[in-house]
Amino acid sequence: MELLAVQLQQEAHCTISDLAAQFGVSARTIARDLSLMRDQGMLIDADRGRGGGVRLDSNWGVGRMNLSYSEAVDLLISIAVAERMNSPMFLANLGSVRRQLVASFSPEKRNRVNRLNSRILIGVTASTYVQASVASPPARVVQTLHRAFVDQERLDITYRREDGQTSRRSIDPHYLLLKYPVWYVVAFDHLRQEPRTFRCDRLLAATGTDTPFRLRPKAEFGASLVGDDLLV
Repeated sequence: MELLAVQLQQEAHCTISDLAAQFGVSARTIARDLSLMRDQGMLIDADRGRGGGVRLDSNWGVGRMNLSYSEAVDLLISIAVAERMNSPMFLANLGSVRRQLVASFSPEKRNRVNRLNSRILIGVTASTYVQASVASPPARVVQTLHRAFVDQERLDITYRREDGQTSRRSIDPHYLLLKYPVWYVVAFDHLRQEPRTFRCDRLLAATGTDTPFRLRPKAEFGASLVGDDLLV
């Protein structure tokens, strides 16, 4: 029924016969699904008469978006970054959106979000030299880093240094640091047995290990956390 709801939202006018043909089912099945959708509270309009169409009210779905924990966290981070950039455009409602998102969490998840937010830091804007060399890391690397950061799991990476040399590292991603527009991961490096900072766009590969780690005291990371204004 989700696909049917999406189709009804996208199309201004659909007939039951058209929908039946599109989804490869009978018109009776479509009619039954529409009835079930109405029972679930969806606002479905129908035109009377032969050839009449059905449509989902354009306002349906506002306030009904279901986000997973990780998706909600991503949205909160994006809102916080936008607020921190202090742009006067399009920020009027971000504070309200953020408060509603946080309020929708259970107390336990709210605490998790607060702890996670304390590990996402804002530093000074990157120099023009650094900005000139920044690139987008592979999507798969970003996703793996994101999961390891949120779940506090050790990460195996292949990293390219500024001189072009590559190395394999095993890191615990403690903090993410934004020096706009460049993201860094501040981690405990098991190869060097000390904290190190890695530019996210120089991560060539990343593999999760499913090995959890405990957060080390913030004081251990010292100069790596320069400019550590909290996002939220």
